[in-house]
Amino acid sequence: MPSRPRRRRRLVLAVLAALTVLVGGGGLAVLLLGGGEQGDVVNTDVEFRDEAPEAPPVRAPASEGPSAFNWPVYGFTKSRTQYLPVDKPLRPPFERRWKLGGKILLEFPPVLGARSMYLLKNNAALYALARQTGKVRWKTKLGHLAASSPAVAHNTVYSVILERGKGIRKGRVVAVSAKDGRTRWSRKLPSRAESSPLLHRGSLYFGTENGTVYALDASDGSVEWTAKAAGAVKGALALEGDRLFMADYGGAVQALRLRDGKRLWRTETRGGRFGLSAGNFYSTPAVAFGRVYVGNTDGGVYSFSARTGKLAWRKETGGFVYSSPAVAEVPGTRPTVYIGSYDKKLYALDARTGRPRWTKNVGGRISGGVTVIGDLVFSSTLEGRTTAVTARSGRTIWRFGRGKFNPVVSTGRGLFVMGSTSMFAFDGRPGSSSGDAPKARPLTAAERRRVIGRRVARRKQAQARALARRVAARRAAVARRNDLRRRGVRFCFRSDGRRVCRVPEPLVCVRGADGRTTCRARRPVVCFTDADGRKVCRARRG
Repeated sequence: MPSRPRRRRRLVLAVLAALTVLVGGGGLAVLLLGGGEQGDVVNTDVEFRDEAPEAPPVRAPASEGPSAFNWPVYGFTKSRTQYLPVDKPLRPPFERRWKLGGKILLEFPPVLGARSMYLLKNNAALYALARQTGKVRWKTKLGHLAASSPAVAHNTVYSVILERGKGIRKGRVVAVSAKDGRTRWSRKLPSRAESSPLLHRGSLYFGTENGTVYALDASDGSVEWTAKAAGAVKGALALEGDRLFMADYGGAVQALRLRDGKRLWRTETRGGRFGLSAGNFYSTPAVAFGRVYVGNTDGGVYSFSARTGKLAWRKETGGFVYSSPAVAEVPGTRPTVYIGSYDKKLYALDARTGRPRWTKNVGGRISGGVTVIGDLVFSSTLEGRTTAVTARSGRTIWRFGRGKFNPVVSTGRGLFVMGSTSMFAFDGRPGSSSGDAPKARPLTAAERRRVIGRRVARRKQAQARALARRVAARRAAVARRNDLRRRGVRFCFRSDGRRVCRVPEPLVCVRGADGRTTCRARRPVVCFTDADGRKVCRARRG
């Protein structure tokens, strides 16, 4: 019995070799089987758009102002290219500004919106942090386990939760206020989910472990449509134009129509297509240059046509590829795919052909995504180190003795580096190409006065807002009590062991010596003569 599958496998490989020869006239297909089970594949007749994918130009801000910069979703862009272009390169030495410590695993990076960043830890606790100081603005517990990045837009943070409760192997998706973390809506899911959500034009898209892809109305969480994959969808979905792209644990890559989730094409890795064992896609696909790029646990990096799903190339590495690729045309280089592997190497592959431009041994297994900031390529290893190399040659520029999975997000000036349980903020002050960072110029007396004046003005504005909130609350309380009196509504309570029911007394507001206004119920006054013959008037009790 054990010999029959082997004979079948040899037969399938022979058929594949014959098919390769037969289609040789229609397009050049090179299959190199020497180094591994599947080898490298290049199909030169698959279209390639030699134009940089759309990415917003980023200037390194002079300061981290309220709306300096947003990094709204995992991968920075909706196409998940993991590339942030900047006008000036970042160079060490990077001065550390703050550290957020902790003991909970940080597998996925935060997203940035307005003045805050939003970090979803693996214990499903969502944190809102001040960018400049790392101070926790608020935090809220959304479930028991999470393994994704949130998304932020329109003053709302959206999170996909892997397990909504201890011992409950089912997830949920939650939308909370970006201001205070209060829940706007929540939807329970029938299975676990660890797909970082994608927000586009009022709809939220993500996948789940039972192979269901959801499109929800971002305003209330209602289902717009669902689609089915060949296996668990663990990575995030990518968007280009009117198409969603996803990869699953069944070894398939699919394109869905954005409007209704209709399947436009589906391509499987070679083993899955012919009934053999196929690798799993944990990696989040990136879409650029008319192609879909994604890594597979079979050790391969794949490129498919975004229009038809045809395989353009496959590059084999020496280990599992859980890593999500970064795709960029950094100035001075050609279109390149940057991706890591369990073979401890970081690969820079030609985006058109998959041929290596360079490889770099980073000294550890790369499991998380790769991120390109300007002309620097960042990666982290499971052995606990983050490395930045140049996109042009792979030359090491910076090392940091912390890291685990996804390495970094940035504002174009500030770098937020992920450790295994801690996060670090560095000042990536733009420097020259030689690697020298400019020295900070001391402030003049006039500039110091302006800075202090702005701080004082902000403090006074905050105090005025707090006072306005207290006044509004006081007025609302008075209005509620007066309304109860007008309607003759009686409320009951116990006083001195007996039950008393009465209409609310009117409120009397008095300003104290400290300037605060206090409102108390006005009680009827009872006057009497005490034992010394003095007249005493007191508010009647009860």
